[in-house]
Parts: sequence; structure tokens; C-alpha cells
Amino acid sequence: MTIASPGLTEDKIAIERERARLDHLAGILDSSFRLPGTSIRFGLDSIVGLVPGIGDTLVAAPSIWMIWRGHVMGVGKLPLARMAANVGVDYVVGAIPLLGDVFDVGFKANLRNMAILRKAMEANTITSVQPADPPD
Repeated sequence: MTIASPGLTEDKIAIERERARLDHLAGILDSSFRLPGTSIRFGLDSIVGLVPGIGDTLVAAPSIWMIWRGHVMGVGKLPLARMAANVGVDYVVGAIPLLGDVFDVGFKANLRNMAILRKAMEANTITSVQPADPPD
């Protein structure tokens, strides 16, 4: 149940829901675990990326999906290009054995991309959002 409040339209509520979903996904991919005894956080991107050959490709899929959702939400070309560059760097460097795995822990492309998306939202460049899944 959504409580109506002044200035909140259905589009704004939908945009905030989508942002929250993408924030959650970025957190799972980049910072859902903490190395015991440290403040170092890592996520599924770092874990799955350990699998030689296919790991980095598997975790690139949700990252690309986040960019696509940004596109659907109306994010401009420059922010989308920056988001794509983050994913590209993460993919290319992440594919290097050992060095890439350490890089993944520090770079956090998905959290960077969510910062770009939030900045676009604050600039009011996002005006509506289409559902990710077709309605039943």
C-alpha cells in the first residue's frame, strides 16, 4: 500500500521503486559480504568472477541489464555511456586472473553506476519508467 503524499505521482513512485530494485541488485553484486576483521566489502561479482573463463561474463549480464533499465527510464546518452564504460572496464580487467579479482573488490562498477543513475534522477532527467516485466 502506498500512502499518497503531495508531489508524489505514480510515475515518481514507480521510478523510486525501480531505483530501489537497482540499488539492491548493485549491493548484491558489489558489497553484500564483508571480509571478516576488515571493512572490505565484496559481492557476487567478485565471487563469481573467480570462475575462469565464464565468471566475468555471467556477472556482466545483470550489469548490462541495469544499464538497459537506465535507458528505459530515460537516462541520457552520456550517463549511459559512462555506465557502459564502468561495466566494460570491470569486465576486461576482471578477466585477468588474480589481479582482476582484486580489482573487482575495489572497483565496484555497479555501485558506481547507481551513483550515476541517482545523479541523473536528481537532475530530473528521468520522467517515467516502464515495467521490467509485462503486466499479467
